[in-house]
Amino acid sequence: MSVVVGTSSGFFGWRVVWAAFTVAVFGWGVGFYGPSVFLQVLHKAHGWPVSLISGAITCHFLVSAAIVARLPRLYQRFGLALVTRAGGISAGLGVFAWAVAAEPWQLYPAALLSGAGVAFTSGAAINAMVAPWFNHRRPAALSIAFNGASVGGLVFTPLWAFLIPWLGFANSAMAVGCTMAIALWWVAGTYLSASPASLGQSPDGELQSAANVAPKVGTELAAALPAGSAVWRDRRFATLSISSALGLFAQIGLIAFLFSFLAPALGDTGAGAAVSLTTACAIFGRTLFGMLLPAEADRRVASALNFTIQITGTLALLAAGNTSVALSLLGCALFGLGLGNLVSLPPLIAQREFVRSDVPRVVALITATNQAVFAFAPFILGTLSDLAGSTRAPILAVASVQIVAAVAVLVGRSTRSAS
Repeated sequence: MSVVVGTSSGFFGWRVVWAAFTVAVFGWGVGFYGPSVFLQVLHKAHGWPVSLISGAITCHFLVSAAIVARLPRLYQRFGLALVTRAGGISAGLGVFAWAVAAEPWQLYPAALLSGAGVAFTSGAAINAMVAPWFNHRRPAALSIAFNGASVGGLVFTPLWAFLIPWLGFANSAMAVGCTMAIALWWVAGTYLSASPASLGQSPDGELQSAANVAPKVGTELAAALPAGSAVWRDRRFATLSISSALGLFAQIGLIAFLFSFLAPALGDTGAGAAVSLTTACAIFGRTLFGMLLPAEADRRVASALNFTIQITGTLALLAAGNTSVALSLLGCALFGLGLGNLVSLPPLIAQREFVRSDVPRVVALITATNQAVFAFAPFILGTLSDLAGSTRAPILAVASVQIVAAVAVLVGRSTRSAS
């Protein structure tokens, strides 16, 4: 049963935004940041090879990628609220399955459950929750909703570190999993079962009028997205997907190495604080970006600027080496400022460049591609580090990939259509 509350007091869309924020807190806190904690705990408890546990984590993200590509059809058939509820239950069962695995092979069935949970609480899912309620104010709305991802990292990483020594891995996983399933069940039924039309409201909370319900200038001029694999022949989609996937590959790869790269200069405590600084800057950067991005701004240029800020931060980290504390902190801050925008910008670019009916498909396919690519980032960059015998090589590789991503997003500008 679904109950929508508070419809009589103002625009309901902002309540949906905070509901999406809550979903992102749990989705990223459990499904994105959790596996790095699980790896350390399982390796220490059972002595299983890191490569084997890492393989299960890669499976976790690949399963998510496969499901995310089908999210629009799942929403159409079952509804947003029911799919989100299924995500909370699947993630809760998945994390418990990780915790009680007694043999290495049992990690892979656990990855199927947890990967499905990630898919149903992913960036594509957050966009699907927010997009129907906002047009002009979508940058600000998505920035708030996606800040839940960064808050999830700030809250759940230390929470896991506190709970597991106190309660044990299995009990901690049961507590977190049950809390997530119950919270998402309530949030989905209360806030995600309504649509603007069902409440007699319009996107952005504007009054119903011919000007507001008519298509925006340019919408009917945008080319529809090709079907099937032909989508990759569409230059808009290909450049947006490639830039986003490469950017997240670099981002996930750098995060995986950041602590070990910073520790020689800052010590373990200082490195932990610097990683927290990175996450805090991600929240600030995403919020500021959402507030300041003009409605008619070229969002591909904004994305390239975001990459440039991250590239500068990565190069600052490279220049800092193992000696300069100031450059290390500057690098973390600059890299962090662009951290969150890399997730929220592709849906905004898609909103501008594709017809409205294609946007959910575009965002789902891009999110699926992202996850399929960044799932291999720690392994590839780890192999590079082993071959080079230094953590500087992965950092340099990250900067190079970011440069390619910035170029890719600009290449698509010549075919950009406002919608």
